[in-house]
Amino acid sequence: MMIEDLHKITDAERAEAQKYEHHIHVCMETACIASKSDQVKEALTEAAERAGKPCRVKGVGCMGLCAAGPLVKVEPDGTMYQGVTPGDADEIVQKLGDSPVSRLECDTKVPFFQRQVKIVLENSGMIDPERIEDYIANDGYLALYTALTTMTPSEVIAQVAKSGLRGRGGAGFSTGLKWTTVAKSPGERKFVICNADEGDPGAFMDRSVLEGDPHAVLEGMALAGYAVGASQGYIYVRAEYPLAVERLKIAIRQAKRLGLLGENICGTTFSFNVDIRLGAGAFVCGEETALIASIEGRMGQPRPRPPYPAERGLWGYPTLINNVESYANIAPIMRKGADWYSAIGTEKSKGTKVFALTGCIVNTGLIEVPMGITLREIVFEIGGGIPDGKKFKAVQTGGPSGGCIPEEYLDMPVDFESLLQIGSFMGSGGMIVMDETSNMVDVAKYFMEFCMTESCGKCVPCRVGTAQMYDLLDKLTKNEATMDDLQLLERLCDVVKYTSLCGLGQGAPNPVLSTLRYFRHEYLARIQEANHEAAFLTD
Repeated sequence: MMIEDLHKITDAERAEAQKYEHHIHVCMETACIASKSDQVKEALTEAAERAGKPCRVKGVGCMGLCAAGPLVKVEPDGTMYQGVTPGDADEIVQKLGDSPVSRLECDTKVPFFQRQVKIVLENSGMIDPERIEDYIANDGYLALYTALTTMTPSEVIAQVAKSGLRGRGGAGFSTGLKWTTVAKSPGERKFVICNADEGDPGAFMDRSVLEGDPHAVLEGMALAGYAVGASQGYIYVRAEYPLAVERLKIAIRQAKRLGLLGENICGTTFSFNVDIRLGAGAFVCGEETALIASIEGRMGQPRPRPPYPAERGLWGYPTLINNVESYANIAPIMRKGADWYSAIGTEKSKGTKVFALTGCIVNTGLIEVPMGITLREIVFEIGGGIPDGKKFKAVQTGGPSGGCIPEEYLDMPVDFESLLQIGSFMGSGGMIVMDETSNMVDVAKYFMEFCMTESCGKCVPCRVGTAQMYDLLDKLTKNEATMDDLQLLERLCDVVKYTSLCGLGQGAPNPVLSTLRYFRHEYLARIQEANHEAAFLTD
């Protein structure tokens, strides 16, 4: 595959597109398919054939507003329809080039759409994820070709480092520094791994990227392989994502067929292959050493660090591990430049972040916003606020290892440092909004039960400590706890946080600590209730 071949594919795709006056995009991701968008697509295709109108119907990735699916968008006028059924197909097609079907129309001028800045999701909702030609026609694989033919590996790493990109898997470690470490580590072989083991409750960012734009991840992995000197990549994805797995398989086959993966890519000496490894749904395998153990065929349990995977990872060789969103950022950075990317976001947190916005919020869905945006803007402008006239109470970020953030911090910028300062963290991007009906003791108990169940059991603090913490929280929710129990819970939080082997145990106390910090009165109310009940029984 040479640059001329990429241009030929692009020209052919654009010429084909120009044959049609209208293009109807139908969301074909998991959320919309669950609402029968596949039937909607079939009905629209048949309606277009019956009407004899020059329009093309194609399945695309997530358009963001998942709660309003199935979503359909008509180009080039940009009309979006929500809650579409197969029975609406004829009316939609008949209205092409005329006024929209008002009863189905979705207002795209609202902040949910207008306030987003799309880099990772630049192709989502626009291209057919099962056609590599559609990806190429939108500058796909141009960054890889340019890097392989005009740049050295160190120059690629320099661009990534200069961009300020930090890992989007949760810890926010410098991507450029991690790549540099792997590149400099001695080893006969090196590996690149994509961590797609998304397990946080309420999170679906990685799934949406893999389902809607799998080639963006493959191109990012190939660029990473070239930069660090690896010829083999693995995507570790949970088996509960069958559509993502299927589209990844299709994308890998297509890229190999065109010589964009495999041997001597783009006519160079660089070779890079990607294989898929399925996870069994163990949350702990999101931790990189546990993930490596699982790929090797061993039990998914973490090991002490150092050595870090960058020095000694898969089968003892230097290994680069980034998550889906991190890799999806690479090609845009290489195409548009490090300065362009670093101009977005804050001084220390560059670029954008994809969030799965769920819970008690009007606009449930997938969003991509610049770092530094406030929680208030996300919840009340982009998210549309709290439904049914209820009051905002808290937003939980960072998954089971994150914290619950109260109203007083709504005007805080969303970046790595700010979230850490108030007892939460970015995580992979789950954001669960809670209203006034939520009891924060119950919330802490829910997340502790999750962590206790998902503990691999290798270290005592996590295996035993999370179970003891859950028991204490259970006593609190049943109004059976005392002040001694509350003090013991706080001591256990410190023990588990500072002595657990991996991030699962180290982060498990965060929901408890943050709710104790900001909603302590709800814990005390449970204890007071227990005292009242005890006094009543005594009397």
